[in-house]
Amino acid sequence: MRKYLFVLGSSRPGGNTEVLARKAAEYLPEGVDQRWIWLEDTPLDPFVDTRQLGGVHPEPHGNERLLLDATLEATDIVIASPLYWYSVSATTKRYLDYWSGWLHMPDVPFKIRMREKTLWGVSTAEEYDKSDSLVGSLYKSAEYLGMGWGGVLLGHGHHPGEVLNDALAMKAAESFFQSSYVTT
Repeated sequence: MRKYLFVLGSSRPGGNTEVLARKAAEYLPEGVDQRWIWLEDTPLDPFVDTRQLGGVHPEPHGNERLLLDATLEATDIVIASPLYWYSVSATTKRYLDYWSGWLHMPDVPFKIRMREKTLWGVSTAEEYDKSDSLVGSLYKSAEYLGMGWGGVLLGHGHHPGEVLNDALAMKAAESFFQSSYVTT
C-alpha cells in the first residue's frame, strides 16, 4: 500500500502551496494513506553536521524522531514548499539538511531505504517561472539518494487562495500523482 507523506514547508497554514498540494491529493486513488506534517508544528533545532566530529549523527528524539520515522514509513514524500528566494523555504531546507545526518546513523540504512521511495514537489510563487533552483534542489536530492522522481507541480499564487484561479495548475493537479509521471 502506498503511503504519501506531505511535508508542508510554508510559514503559514492553508497557504497557496498547501491548497495546491491538497487539490492534487484529492486525485490519489482511494485507500492511499496520506500523512500531513506542517514543519512549523514540528520545528527542528539547527542542524549540526557531525561528520567531522566522529561521523555519527546523534540518536534522534522529539520532532526529529517523528520526522525521521514518518520519512522512513512513507513510500512517497511530497515536499510542499512555496518558492522563497528562488528555493525551498527555510524550514524545508532544515528538514532536508537533517537527511544528511540520517545518512550517518549506523542503525538506520537511510540511503538504502530512500531508494524505495519517490520524491515529489509542490510549489507556488508569484512568478513560478523562477523556480529552477527549487526544482533542481529537489531533483538532485532524489537523484543522489537513488529515489524515484515524481516531478514538481507548480502554481501561481501570491495572495491567499490565488492559486485556485490558476486554471493550468488546477488541471495539472488532477493527474500529478499518476504513476506515469514517476521516473527513476
